[in-house]
Amino acid sequence: MDTFDDIRPYRDDEVGPTIARLSNDRGFIAFAGRFAAPGLPRRLRAFTYPALRVLIRRKATRLRSVADLQRLMSGYLKVLLQHTSDGMTVSGLDGLDPTASYLFISNHRDIALDPTFLNYALWLEGHPTTQVAIGDNLLGTGFHSHLMRVNKAFLVARDVSGAKAQLKAMRQTSAYMRNALEADESVWIAQREGRSKDGIDRTEPALLKMLQLAYRHDAPAVTDWLRRVRLVPVSITYEIDPCAPSKARELFFTAKDGRYEKRPGDDIESIETGVRGFKGRIHLHFSPPVDGDFADADQLARHLDVQIVSNLVAYPTHHYARARLNGSDSELTETTPRGRQAFFDDLHACPPEQVPYFLRQYANLVENQLAVRPP
Repeated sequence: MDTFDDIRPYRDDEVGPTIARLSNDRGFIAFAGRFAAPGLPRRLRAFTYPALRVLIRRKATRLRSVADLQRLMSGYLKVLLQHTSDGMTVSGLDGLDPTASYLFISNHRDIALDPTFLNYALWLEGHPTTQVAIGDNLLGTGFHSHLMRVNKAFLVARDVSGAKAQLKAMRQTSAYMRNALEADESVWIAQREGRSKDGIDRTEPALLKMLQLAYRHDAPAVTDWLRRVRLVPVSITYEIDPCAPSKARELFFTAKDGRYEKRPGDDIESIETGVRGFKGRIHLHFSPPVDGDFADADQLARHLDVQIVSNLVAYPTHHYARARLNGSDSELTETTPRGRQAFFDDLHACPPEQVPYFLRQYANLVENQLAVRPP
């Protein structure tokens, strides 16, 4: 067995057979049905499942590679963006070499869409798509794990207890990522474990130290490591976060009780809400590869924070939320009717005691940009 068989993405020859197997999974068919016929009442949707199962099996027979799957999915992504957003824009990508591999690190707002939109942006501009690091705790043992791994995701162990086991898992992740990068594959990882629920985007120095574990013998200094990996900060902004009400709920109960116990299926529900919900305008900014001398992971993390936060887009929703928290009666303007409706639908879905946590998620983007701006 390959050293990384339990975490690696599926290979080209595994794509078609994996999708064919998923066509027999009732959970996967129900999941696919929610996207294939979103306007159909739930009680009628099940009648489409037999035809959907046949269609997926037929598509699976034509899939010979991950690239085939991504070409197929690109059509669905285009339609998804049309129905659930006011469009996606990209900047900075023209400064990257499409023949080089990169280690992309970004802020993290949505479990599935952050790397999906990054890969879609790369694909549209003729760049190779990137492998994606995703926590194994998010996917459980169902079809979601197979669906992500068939689309270039590799698993990062999260539910590991004991210091030795945790170190072993971190070394495996670091070694896998080095292996991928040295095979000229790009890799994406979020700047922190878990999504930013409060709108504060900060890089975890511990994550940077984990990334360097596989290089500790031949590139122990941070600056030496940077010369090996071509680290690219990416800033991802959503005008509307469909998961903001559920994040507000979690923040409220964490503040009230000191902790928040996730309900079974919370992460999967967040994935589906993020994909299906309206996102307003979306922007991705690719900064140039990090260059310079850094004393340690902490200093590099602070540099990444400046790069990522300063290149986020402060949309009208972010300014409006900040004004509301500061007691202003300003109106939400300069956004589309769909964006305005989605924002206020989400806001009104929050109980009164959770509204400040909802608004703070948006407002903190502006506050953080002010905080990282040079004096």
